[in-house]
Amino acid sequence: MARYRDPVADALPLPDGPAHEPVLVTLSTPARRSLVAGLVRSPTPDPAEPVLDADATDAEVAGFLAAIAHADTGYIARTADGARALAVLAATAAALCGEDIRAALAQPDIAFLTALKPPAVEAVRTVLLAVETDRREPVRRSLAVLEP
Repeated sequence: MARYRDPVADALPLPDGPAHEPVLVTLSTPARRSLVAGLVRSPTPDPAEPVLDADATDAEVAGFLAAIAHADTGYIARTADGARALAVLAATAAALCGEDIRAALAQPDIAFLTALKPPAVEAVRTVLLAVETDRREPVRRSLAVLEP
């Protein structure tokens, strides 16, 4: 007679019982499908993330984006200009793809941005966390060209 019980053997089905198969479950969050959903918000007083003055010169913005694209944190852009918000979003995607950041700032490629697959959208939104502005509705309208 066994002195100790084997919990694994006790958990096994009886020979005539149903077979137990492992069930695979995805535990990751699905990738975003929108570059702009939830992106625009009111300014926060003291954000923990780096803040980019999106109205700075193209050279300053490009330098910031080149660095932040390889950092372990995202950033918040601040602007009251919807066209500039769109340009910064395009430049963020360009920085992540190794493309010309200044060219993206000067002329955002809407077709390229709307064709991004969900993993690429997630990558952009992991870097560009928010666009903060006091003019939320005009900025949202400018970004609406990117809605799926």
